[in-house]
Amino acid sequence: MKNKLPGYLVGKNQLIGTVIFSVLFALIFLNVYIPFSDTAWFRLGNTYMFLFTAGFAFISILILVVSRTIMYHASKLFEQTYFTYILWCVLEVVFICLFYTFVTVDIVGQEGQSWMRVYLRSLLYGSISLIIPYVIAGMYFTIEDKNRTIRLMNYSNSVPDGQSGRKPEDKITLFDNTGALKLSVRTSDLYYIESDDNYIKVWYSDAGGEMKTYMLRCRLKTVEQSFMGGPLVRCHRKYIANLDKVKVLRKDRDLYYLDMDNDALISLPVSKTYTQNVLSHFTEGMKEACAAGTRENPQ
Repeated sequence: MKNKLPGYLVGKNQLIGTVIFSVLFALIFLNVYIPFSDTAWFRLGNTYMFLFTAGFAFISILILVVSRTIMYHASKLFEQTYFTYILWCVLEVVFICLFYTFVTVDIVGQEGQSWMRVYLRSLLYGSISLIIPYVIAGMYFTIEDKNRTIRLMNYSNSVPDGQSGRKPEDKITLFDNTGALKLSVRTSDLYYIESDDNYIKVWYSDAGGEMKTYMLRCRLKTVEQSFMGGPLVRCHRKYIANLDKVKVLRKDRDLYYLDMDNDALISLPVSKTYTQNVLSHFTEGMKEACAAGTRENPQ
């Protein structure tokens, strides 16, 4: 529950999709259960109660939109966990059910209905109509993200016809969220990849040595998982660095920084979360170099 929440659950498109799916699911569910409920007052058609129905639906949707907008911006300020995400979803249901109870008892004024009874019933049906679509949407986005990662991994492990001697790691091939191939660049020309909301920006040099950038719709986490074990290492929540292109690893106060072998590029910060991964790469490299030197000069 304390694990970091995957970025694909709090992306802009994912949050919009979750709200739309939840609203449609809730509308269908509520229309099915209304005939069997003694606390429901929803009505369709040209009636007085239709105004309350439309007003309640509009405000409830507005609550979800505002809540998910705050969630999106909050994810940019601090890392969310599964616990905070689940708690957030539960609070959305609780708040909407409180609003429904207020409208039912104090505005519509159904006789013989107590606050507690209406609230408990609304909490039951509200949980069904919102939590279920939340879970389904989360499962869908998880599967979609895994499929994108598998496509990238399968492509990176394949060898083109007539190039059987080329190592798969020689090229980094990137797809967008739809699975379309967008960029293939030699690892030796790639410097780092930067996260920009739901997009990534790839920094690389062309055949003439000139620095170029390419932006495509893809998550940094997908790239990290797809090319794990190679020179591409996550060093910050915004950056994946090609450690083979690092000229200097330096420490300034409490943080490490990566200086690339191109002075036109910025120094990449290494956040504490990823410090060990970055340091282990250089430590292993030194061990291999020492082992090779020992074999060449056994004395």
